Amino acid sequence: MKNTIRVQRAIKDITQADLAAQVNVSRQTINTIEGNIYVPSTVLALKIARVFGLPVEELFILEERD
Repeated sequence: MKNTIRVQRAIKDITQADLAAQVNVSRQTINTIEGNIYVPSTVLALKIARVFGLPVEELFILEERD
């Protein structure tokens, strides 16, 4: 699964630390999600989507191999 969090953060001009604080996780968690190392829980994915005002499907995209 890939994601567009890094792009959305750039559009909204917020840092990983800012996003992490808004969804109550560490900056490292945001970093691993953006790097496609960690797949967030449904609840965390929904919280991140809410920050950006987007549907989850616009932030997280399933790839064929998923």
